[in-house]
Amino acid sequence: MIYVLIEREIAPDMQSNYEQAARKLLNHAYRTVGFIEGQTYTAKENPLRRFTLSKWQSDLHWEHWYTSEERRGQMALLKPMLKEDERITILEAASE
Repeated sequence: MIYVLIEREIAPDMQSNYEQAARKLLNHAYRTVGFIEGQTYTAKENPLRRFTLSKWQSDLHWEHWYTSEERRGQMALLKPMLKEDERITILEAASE
């Protein structure tokens, strides 16, 4: 199991458009095989900075979604609303 942290910063004046497009993108991910759950967060000090933390069954499931035509199409709509490219970090549970 892996976690994927996606960090995005919304361009000024694009917040309402972003909300709708990001919700649509996450709804598509929910229907993807291997997706377990996801949450979206807003940085307390900067409401234009967003984080999505999703849980996937495996790296392969995430890669399938990340490289899918569906995600690329959704990102083509979302990308112009971002101040900069999204940053993606793949996480796994730390062994203790």
